[in-house]
Amino acid sequence: MNQAAAGYRPDPETVPTRPGVYRFRDPHGQVVYVGKAKNLRSRVLSYFRTTQSLHPRTQLMLETAASVEWTVVSNEVEALVLEHTWINQFDPRFNVMFKDDKSYPFVALTLQETYPRVFVTRSQRKKGVTYFGPYVNVGAMQHTLDTLLEALPMRSCSEATFRTAVREQRPCLLGHIDKCSAPCVGRISEEDHRDSAHKMARILNGDASDFIRNLTTDMEAAAAGENFEKAARYRDRLSAVKSVIQDNAMVLEPGATIDVIALYEAEFEAAGHAFFVRDGRILGARTWIIDKPHPVETEDVVRQLLQQMYQESSTVPPVLALSHMPADETHVRTWLEQIRGSSVKLTVPARGKKSALVDTARSNAQEAFERHRLKRAQDVNMRSQALRELATALDMESTPLRIESFDISHTGGTHQAASMVVFEDALPRKNHYRTFTVDQRDDTAAMYDVILRRFTRYLEESALPADQRDNARFAYPPQLVVVDGGAPQVAAATRALKELGITHVAVCGLAKRLEEVWVPGESFPRILPRGSEALFLLQRVRDEAHRFALRAHRHKRSKAALRSSLDEVPGVGPQRAQTLVKHFGSVAKIAEASVEEIATIPGIGSETARKIAAALAPDTDMREE
Repeated sequence: MNQAAAGYRPDPETVPTRPGVYRFRDPHGQVVYVGKAKNLRSRVLSYFRTTQSLHPRTQLMLETAASVEWTVVSNEVEALVLEHTWINQFDPRFNVMFKDDKSYPFVALTLQETYPRVFVTRSQRKKGVTYFGPYVNVGAMQHTLDTLLEALPMRSCSEATFRTAVREQRPCLLGHIDKCSAPCVGRISEEDHRDSAHKMARILNGDASDFIRNLTTDMEAAAAGENFEKAARYRDRLSAVKSVIQDNAMVLEPGATIDVIALYEAEFEAAGHAFFVRDGRILGARTWIIDKPHPVETEDVVRQLLQQMYQESSTVPPVLALSHMPADETHVRTWLEQIRGSSVKLTVPARGKKSALVDTARSNAQEAFERHRLKRAQDVNMRSQALRELATALDMESTPLRIESFDISHTGGTHQAASMVVFEDALPRKNHYRTFTVDQRDDTAAMYDVILRRFTRYLEESALPADQRDNARFAYPPQLVVVDGGAPQVAAATRALKELGITHVAVCGLAKRLEEVWVPGESFPRILPRGSEALFLLQRVRDEAHRFALRAHRHKRSKAALRSSLDEVPGVGPQRAQTLVKHFGSVAKIAEASVEEIATIPGIGSETARKIAAALAPDTDMREE
């Protein structure tokens, strides 16, 4: 890796002509822009040509930056992957950003588990779990899953419910109504249950032909053998699967597996929409809202959208129908083929059903874009007004674009925890949140200690070379610190900053009782109008810090409760205690378990199990079976 800082235009002879990725950093070392190039010298130096007319936002990026660095790679495909990796890692403010306009649900299958389960989720994807969707119509998706469970009864319960059923040898309600094959009580073997899970996966992928054919054969065989009750069960399952297939209208020829992706854009914003077609039917859809900090060519937006879609996916279809061909088409196709493991076709259809689908996707993107525009216009104006009002109320010279808020949470001076939450442009930046372990029982002393530690780390990390700050957690200072409390807490925070020689960070406190705003050196609080956007922003920031601190405090308290119950047992350390609680669900459930049940946990023998049962028993009576 090479870099240029002084000036900060690089010497042309120092920049290689090979493919690579470059990063612009601000004076604090924060990455503000990431780009790729097939010729680093030509691309990087293009930013510094005095005769070139740059867009104002590109010019702002260059003025914000204080250095540029680059990394050489072997080819343009590697540059493509590294660029996207760094954009996700550093979240640069001048790069194109993709946001889902809503949280779509998926159907998830945990095929890596001993007894796989199927469930609906909106949460972040986890390794080893297979996802189907996303689905736009939540009700239709839930109906589909319920219908499939009639045809393929398999596990859909939580881990805690499954463990309880195993321990009590009694299935849950789903097992009683035949929507689960109840592997928890041995009604089905592990192999047969896993086979059902794989059949479920194939049907959710749009491939139900084999399953329908086998069900039809089994139904006819049962009827021929005059086992009409069994034949009726096969008939009902067959009807359920067919109803799921019929619910999804056919949009392309049977067997067609394709993703349809379209873009609708303006100068600084855009929207993308995708249809996921499997076996000729639309199984899901997804929409992205795209922020462009500076003008970006449509082909580049499409390229980055494809990277966003398939970066963590192994379900690249054989055909992608697009509204626009991506930039670096050959390298994008090569990257997609590496993920898929076979050829991938990129096409911009001009006529026929695929073209009509692309047009429909573009219409959906346009509708999402217009909804977002209406909402954003109001939201941006209110956030800008809040920041301006806050700067005026606190006599700040500039608006506080980065605000950090601190809170202390404890119970009677025990299990203390402190939080630091970050708001940038009046929006929470959750990946910058931090928690602190606190020893002081007094709130004021704890606040002083936390502020001192946070800004001591800032001074240490800001002194590092720019290329060593990538993993620095405190290298970027706020313009405003908000503490939960009144004059004492504000004084403590101000004293910590003063001792460190930091004068460019403003401090205020928000007292809960009357929502009074305290500033350093003043005997009386400032009262902001009840309906002001500035007060509303301060309340949001303070309440978020309180929520985050309370969560950290409860986590410490729970760990302490666990230690107090199990730490006295010889041979049970933190790892074994955690394994026990994870298996049984709680310490109370461990106390109810028999010695034999406890001994089944890996790493815990019968002798240790007896000690655990004795330690947790309400009296000297130990349960054994």
